[in-house]
Amino acid sequence: MKILVIGATGTIGSAVADSLAARHEVVRAARRGPVSVDMADAETIDALLAAVGEVDAVVCCAASGGLTPLNTLSDNDFWTGLDGKLIGQVNLVRRAIAHVRDSGSVTLTSGRFAEPVPGSSLGYLVDAGLEAFVHAAATEMPRGIRLNTVSPGWVRETLLGLGMDPAAGTPVADVAQVYVDAVEGTAHGRTLDVGAA
Repeated sequence: MKILVIGATGTIGSAVADSLAARHEVVRAARRGPVSVDMADAETIDALLAAVGEVDAVVCCAASGGLTPLNTLSDNDFWTGLDGKLIGQVNLVRRAIAHVRDSGSVTLTSGRFAEPVPGSSLGYLVDAGLEAFVHAAATEMPRGIRLNTVSPGWVRETLLGLGMDPAAGTPVADVAQVYVDAVEGTAHGRTLDVGAA
């Protein structure tokens, strides 16, 4: 398969791209680099898809967000969070449909916290919106194209990079395998929780 991985320079995206590249042709895209895209800019999404051409799958691991308490969240922070991760991924799906071959797939990234923590309200809004969108939009996908989102919690390597206790994190290789399963499997219209039984 020919697979476009967006966010391929991040912790999760690079692991996903490496795992898929063992068996497939992978085009790696990121905000910076030779194949670039900004998920908050629909024109760059269009340009990327036009340059890459037809693909069998699109995987988006881009557009993460930080924790920002509600009372300090500026209007700019709020709309930037919505534009990049939520609206950007919705725009990606809308535009990718014309570039994904019959029976292909689009896999997005939502997220998960074990429980609400200070600063997580925008993340909850974005993730719940993405998951609801995937559930509903799956019924509208043409030509057998499958649509899913992966919901990773804390990633062990990210926690290590932040100087935090990695015990609560899932190894990035295990996270990447969930994306691989979404691309190579049959799931459709689902939120695939990392670490869920």
